[in-house]
Formats: sequence, C-alpha cells, structure tokens
Amino acid sequence: MQPKLELLSPELIGRILDEAFQLLASHGVLVQDAGARRLLTEAGASVDETTQVARIPEAVVRRALETVPREFYLYNRAGEPVIRYGGDAVHFDPGSSGVHVLDPDTLEHRPSQSADLARLVQVAEMLPQYAAQSTAVVCNDVPKTIGDLYRLYVVLLYSAKPIVTGAFSVPTAHHMFDMLAIFAGGREELAQKPLAVFDVCPSPPLIWSEFGARNLIDLARARVPAQMVSMPLAGATAPVTILGSVVQHAAESLSGIVIHQQACPGAPIVWGGAPAIFDMRHGTTPMGAVETAMIDIAYAQVGKYLGLPTHTYLGASDAKVVDAQAGLESGVTALLGALGGVNMISGAGMLDFLACQSVEKLVVDAEAIGIALRLLEGIQVHTATLALEFFETIGFKGDFLKQKPTRQLFPREQYLPSAVLDRSSIRAWEEGGRKDTFARARERVRELLAAYRRPPMAPEQERELRGMILRLARQAGMDELPPLPEEG
Repeated sequence: MQPKLELLSPELIGRILDEAFQLLASHGVLVQDAGARRLLTEAGASVDETTQVARIPEAVVRRALETVPREFYLYNRAGEPVIRYGGDAVHFDPGSSGVHVLDPDTLEHRPSQSADLARLVQVAEMLPQYAAQSTAVVCNDVPKTIGDLYRLYVVLLYSAKPIVTGAFSVPTAHHMFDMLAIFAGGREELAQKPLAVFDVCPSPPLIWSEFGARNLIDLARARVPAQMVSMPLAGATAPVTILGSVVQHAAESLSGIVIHQQACPGAPIVWGGAPAIFDMRHGTTPMGAVETAMIDIAYAQVGKYLGLPTHTYLGASDAKVVDAQAGLESGVTALLGALGGVNMISGAGMLDFLACQSVEKLVVDAEAIGIALRLLEGIQVHTATLALEFFETIGFKGDFLKQKPTRQLFPREQYLPSAVLDRSSIRAWEEGGRKDTFARARERVRELLAAYRRPPMAPEQERELRGMILRLARQAGMDELPPLPEEG
C-alpha cells in the first residue's frame, strides 16, 4: 500500500477546474505567437488579434484533454523504458538551470562553468536515487546563443540516463532534437522512445510568450514530451491564496494543452510547475516553504484528477550553504512531493531560490530521496506469519540477530544510507575526525568521481555528436570547446 498525501477534496478540485474554465472563457489568455493563435482559432477559441487575447470555451479544453496520453515512458540510452510518467510513479532528478555553483572550499557562489556541469552529471550518474539527469547549470563559459544545446551535449557525453532539459530559443530546440535523435536512431525513433522531456514555461499571469507557445508547438509536432512548468508566485504574479494560485496554474496549463494538442493530437505532455509563495518581507520566492509545497501538491492532485502525467519542483532550499536549513527544507519538501505521488520531482542540489547548484548537496539530497522512496514502498509482508515464526526457536532471549531471516530481510526492510548520514557511535564519530554532514558529503563526492566511468557510446555516435556541437559552437564564435574533466 503506497502512502499518499492529498490536500484537496473532489469537490474542491471541481471548483478549481470550474474557475479555471471560467477564466479561460471570459478573461482569456494572452498568446503572443501568431501560429498558436491560429491553432486556437481552429480549435474554436475566440481570438482578438489586436490584443492577442484568446478566450477558450470549456468544450474546446475538454476536447484537447481527451487526446492527451495518460502515461508515457522515458528511455535510457540503451533503449530501455526506465521512467514512467503516469499514475503514482515517483522519480527524482537534480534541479536545473542554476547560474551559480557552491564552491566547497570557499563556500562562495560563483558563476557555473562547463566543468561544473560535467561534475554534477558524473555524480548524479553514480547515484541510483536520481532516475534522470538534468541540464543542471548554465555554462557561463559558452555563448548564450548555444547555451541550452551545449548543456545537453555535456549531459549526453557523461550520462546514459534519461534527461530533463529545455530550450532557450526556437532554433536551438530543433538542434537539440537532432542531438537526441543520434542515439535513438532518428527523429521517428526518438518519438517512439523519447530520451528526454523538455520544460516549457508560460509566463504568469496567463501569458504564453512567442517563444513559449512556439516551443509547445514544435515539441508537439516532433512528439518529444513537453513538460509545462507553470510558475504562479502567490501574492506577486498570482493570487495570494494557495487555492487562487492553483486556479491560475490550472488555467495556464489547460490553455497550453489546447495549443499543444491542436498542433499534434496525442503528443505527450506533462502537468508540471515550479510555483512559489512570495515572501512580502524580503521580496523573495522561497522554494523551501511548506506553502510552496502545498501549492505543488494541490496542483499535482488536480492533474491526477484529470488523469495526466505530473511534475513539480521540490527538494530545493533557500539556504545559501549546505546547512541545517538546507537539509530541513529539502528533505521535508522532497518527502511531501513523494507522498503526493508526483511523477517527476526536480530540485535536488539547489540552493538560493534555485539560483545555485551544489554537488555536495546533491549527495545529501540523494539520502533524503532514498528515505522518501523507502516510505513509498510501505509496509510489506515478507514472511508466512507476521511475527510468530521468529519466536519458534528464540525462547525469551533477544537473539534475533542470529536468525537467518534477519540476515536475509534487513536490507529489504531498511533503507541503508551511505556514510553521508552518520549512524555510528559518538566514539566512532570522534575517532573519525568529528566530521559534519558537509565534510562527509565532500568525501562522498570524491569517492563517486573516482569510481565514475563514462557510459559506453558508439564511436560513430560520438563523432556525430562532437561534430555537431563543434560546428554550432564555431557558428556562435567559439574557436574551441571549453575544457571538460577526465571522462573516466
């Protein structure tokens, strides 16, 4: 029995959807791409070309919802389906698009570089808690014009796992599809066995920018999974109440589904997001706040009610270093997201309102994820009787350690963390140097990097990938690619 957390009653979900339908039909959504507006008109929406506002009747939205796949899989580079988007399946990936990394020696936030991304990917590749990779940080040593596709290149070079990524421009999105197709065997094969899901973001409140809408359409027609990331900020760019923000999230996501499904009915799309509350005292958007997690769990519950694959952004912290606050916020919200049954939970490793990535935090967060996934397994029956057979030969002695079932079953009953979590005695801790969590995480990172070996890649695929990225880099004004760490 998988434990679940639900915050909304069916009646309240109905009210949320009813108000979202009313918003789309009366207030409308601003759609800045002409092609998307044409699709909406063809679907039956009323579009004012002067204001670019589209008013979408409920019947149009419901027709689009009928064609959305209820589940799909992401594949690894070996062509194996390893991530299920749908139902109550739960997976985790590192947070993405950080602009800084935490320097473990100085504890300063410095601009992220290509080598930092490679290091993050290598560590995530070694941690089974992460089902997918992400394009975790921006590479500030690469021109912005190719920054998105270069990040994907680095991940493909160092990882065989599926990828959560996204494009920053229309032209680069198509190059990224071609990069993935190298390993799928072509564009058609990529559509059948997708290796990646692409984030695509509406702009709050109720706006699909020219790029966002165009990206939706291109993803649909390429049949590459789209992951909508609606980002209402409660009290700033969305109503201050949790329910008001969930209504706005629903309206933005429903309008995106209409555009997407009108472009290609049956193309895979995810009901996702990265909302937050707005802290009026500091002008910040705390991702570690429990109210942020409540918005996430509530909107995911609405998506599940509609039968859609889900995503959210949890497991991050607003702390600036890997400290008690980072552990508290990341662990609690990762657990809440898992209990909410969200299919993909992004955010691990991130600090400072999603601006900074830390590879040390990534390994600490992996332990919190391991704990959350163990909880989802629930309590299982492993023996013929629940306890009676354990007492058949034990008498009144506490000698259960001697029993064969104890040795067989304890690794199945318990999540066994790495040394990042200290479960030794105080004497052993003192003899080991009195290391805190961050020090142990640094050691764990070194161990993982030393053990890392780059996943095998067919030589012709590697030549094509490297040739493609080098050609695009030269077009962007680069004579050579940035140095990357040893590939193992």
